[in-house]
Amino acid sequence: MDLRLYPAPLRGAVTPPPSKSLLHRQLICLAQAGQFPCPPDPADDVLATVRGLWALYHRPEPVIDCGASGSTLRFLLPLAMARGQVGTRFTGTRRLLARPLPGDWGLAPTENGLRVTRPLSPGRIPVDGSRTSQLVSGLLMALPGLTADSELVLTGPLASRPYVDLTLAVLERCGIVIEESPGGFFVPGGQRFRPVPIEPEPNWSAAAFWLAIAALGCPVEVTGLRRDSLQGDRAAGALCRCLPDVVDLTDIPDLLPPLALAAALRPGTETRFTGAARLRLKESDRLETTARMLSGLGGQGEETADGLLIRGRSHLSGGQVDAAGDHRIAMAAAVASGACTGPVTITGAQAVEKSYPTFWAELRSLGKQVEETPVGP
Repeated sequence: MDLRLYPAPLRGAVTPPPSKSLLHRQLICLAQAGQFPCPPDPADDVLATVRGLWALYHRPEPVIDCGASGSTLRFLLPLAMARGQVGTRFTGTRRLLARPLPGDWGLAPTENGLRVTRPLSPGRIPVDGSRTSQLVSGLLMALPGLTADSELVLTGPLASRPYVDLTLAVLERCGIVIEESPGGFFVPGGQRFRPVPIEPEPNWSAAAFWLAIAALGCPVEVTGLRRDSLQGDRAAGALCRCLPDVVDLTDIPDLLPPLALAAALRPGTETRFTGAARLRLKESDRLETTARMLSGLGGQGEETADGLLIRGRSHLSGGQVDAAGDHRIAMAAAVASGACTGPVTITGAQAVEKSYPTFWAELRSLGKQVEETPVGP
């Protein structure tokens, strides 16, 4: 789907969708308590986890289609292994299956995915959390159900620590005890998950797009956000209000596209984003696609080894942006249109379904004229 967005200031109030990071974790813990709810109007990522959990618990050799969801793959893989479900197959987009899974998981390639070849046994389990914390979270959610204790040993620095803290908080709410040690975590085995109601809260990483355009002068109010949230991306609130010249994204990599937009409209100021090398392994090479998005809109962004260098300008002219299958690029280009002097055309705009199914309806509610453009000659 290709969309054209015409110049118009955004105005009004918007409530972001539920945090998919929180929902993934709550759904996985509830499944281990024997419950399999489906939240209303789930994003594609969350729906992949809902369907994957159902298959995992109701089919002898399930096939789990992760779509483009790295969370689904990295969370359900340890769970399938902990349940001893050898033969479980994981499929997904070509981009997802090409993304690395640090460590030896004993997976065998299949024609269109990966197959589990061995169970996960309790004991000492090394894991590299330097490129993604999702496998750490996946193990923390899977190990309590094993018959004996386990020691999760981190073999490198832990990236995106706030996401692991979110996992620990959800586990604690479900009655699971985990002890942090200097080099990792001690996980007692034989624990039972307590069923608790899902408690969704608005998604700070989705809110960041609206917060960025509001900070640039559009009268947009973002409602429902919890200031005491454990979501690491709550840092977007302070960063959008006052963006420093150097921004370390080690713990908040998903904030790059909206913050890059804010940086692009700081006239005469250079903003350097660091600690984001692993964004090259997202739905797109997000360092490249963010820089290309800014260039396509008349801005100036330059890739560095682990981030971006952005030189601010007084305005953006508009232009064409290829979302490259990346929901965050599509949303960044869309909100950028609120600060562009000309129209913005986004190819592959349907990518927002991954995390924010109501995004285009929300944008229209804020006064943006959005029209679908013809594809092909």
